[in-house]
Amino acid sequence: MTTPTADDMQQMREHTILGALDISVVEVSAERVVLEMPVGPKVHQPYGFLHGGASVVLAETGASLGALLGAGSGFEAFGVEINANHLRPVRDGRVRAVCTPIRQGASIAVWDTQITDEQDRLVCVSRCTVMVRPVGEPPASSAD
Repeated sequence: MTTPTADDMQQMREHTILGALDISVVEVSAERVVLEMPVGPKVHQPYGFLHGGASVVLAETGASLGALLGAGSGFEAFGVEINANHLRPVRDGRVRAVCTPIRQGASIAVWDTQITDEQDRLVCVSRCTVMVRPVGEPPASSAD
């Protein structure tokens, strides 16, 4: 497995939640992931504001991509825990998620995400824990 670039991610987006929510991969590295998403009816909650779950999708996507790059080839990464504080409502425009590592370990990574609106005002902060493991490693059994 090769290390994905922002262009690779853009090509894969149509077959994932990235495409469903129109998320764009702006920058991707082991030190920083930047994603953008338009805010409109597709990601609104019933009262016309950005749904907190859409913000969480941005945060976990950025953290997982960054942790994967931090682990190197031959690994896979997926979120195992996330929290988010929604600080400001957004009705329209675009939001930008900037994700940076707090710690990149051999099996666990923790990433911070700051989501801002078009006026660079903080909309959401999130922390995501990501499991990193070799590709093909069987999942732990429920007895573990």
